[in-house]
Amino acid sequence: MKNIALILLILFTIPMLAQEEISLEKCYNLVTTNYPLAKQHELLAKQNSLDIETIKTEKLPSIDLAGQATYQSDVIEFPFSIPNITVEPLNKDQYKASLNVNQLIYAGGIVNATIDLKKANLKTQQKEVAVSLYSLKNKINQVYFSIILLQEKTALLTSKIKQLEAKLKEIKAGIKYGIILPASDQVLEAEILKIEQQMLETDLNRTSLIATLSSLIGKDLDNTIKLEKPSYNLDFNSTIQRPELNLFELRKEQINKTEVLTKKQKAPKLVGFAQGGYGNPGLNMLDNSFQSYYIVGLKLNWNVFDWNANKKQRQSIKINKDIIDTTSEVFKLNTTIELEQQKSEIEKITTFIATDQTIIELRKKVLATAASQLKQGVITSSAYITELTNLYEAENNLSTHQTLLLMSKANYQVTKGL
Repeated sequence: MKNIALILLILFTIPMLAQEEISLEKCYNLVTTNYPLAKQHELLAKQNSLDIETIKTEKLPSIDLAGQATYQSDVIEFPFSIPNITVEPLNKDQYKASLNVNQLIYAGGIVNATIDLKKANLKTQQKEVAVSLYSLKNKINQVYFSIILLQEKTALLTSKIKQLEAKLKEIKAGIKYGIILPASDQVLEAEILKIEQQMLETDLNRTSLIATLSSLIGKDLDNTIKLEKPSYNLDFNSTIQRPELNLFELRKEQINKTEVLTKKQKAPKLVGFAQGGYGNPGLNMLDNSFQSYYIVGLKLNWNVFDWNANKKQRQSIKINKDIIDTTSEVFKLNTTIELEQQKSEIEKITTFIATDQTIIELRKKVLATAASQLKQGVITSSAYITELTNLYEAENNLSTHQTLLLMSKANYQVTKGL
């Protein structure tokens, strides 16, 4: 038993002297930077930059090199003869190589509209990542406060075992002088061993949870680390500030940009072109030889009538705005209901804490009486342990409720987005 007590002393007492601490806020910050999903923020920005550079090339001239060699079964021939003029028939094998240049001159601003839509898409995608990372705060809360619960339980068990060890010395002295019945010390020793088992179990559970927290925040945490208890000054009247609300607005902006782009797709497109080539025959079909040539000009393309397809498409896009508005309203309603439930939970736990404190004061008085009676040999060690356990359970209930109150307040903050 002495060896086990020594091990526990090393595990739970000595490390406290140089114990590292971490706060809940720091865990929030670490998960938003170290969680694998956070890398998508930068990746999306790089991808969007490349896409925009690609779109900008639409304003630059496009250059194509083409070539062909053909053999055809028949060629153009004059159906009549001209006196004193001999027209050499075309070759059935023909060759052509050309360099084609096209330059967009006017497209109603469709290129800039496409770039604006890409930028809006990036903001929306990055905000979606931020929303996903924000949702991890609830998981952080669950793990963080579970560790604090075990942290508090360890402290209570340590206090209980010290109290039993001190009482054990008194019992042994009482047995020695015949005041207390023999074997009373064995009851206390058995209880101490039982508590040591509970402490080891608590430590193993805490180690597992710390490993989970380390994985979430991307930072190695030592098993001896101490988690700070946050403090809160809740404002139940403040407005909801969740990142999802910003996401809804960005999606509406995205729809606006899509609507602008769709409207510009109906604008006429004017393209300048130039072609330089070398072939047999060239542009002069009557010259049956290799010759160089060029062509320059303008091309206009305008879909004047599309059976109102573009207009209907824009009307469909506008409906998406209404869908987003209703989704936003549903989100606000559900969040408000959740906040009311969490507020009620906070008020309930606060009431429990006040009752716990009263119970503890009463249990302390009962235990003091039991300790005096045990010293005088009026009651057995088992009776004393029962009262000590009752006090421990009352203190454990208080500690649990205090931690649950902190977790409820943390969840309330996360739900409201403060």
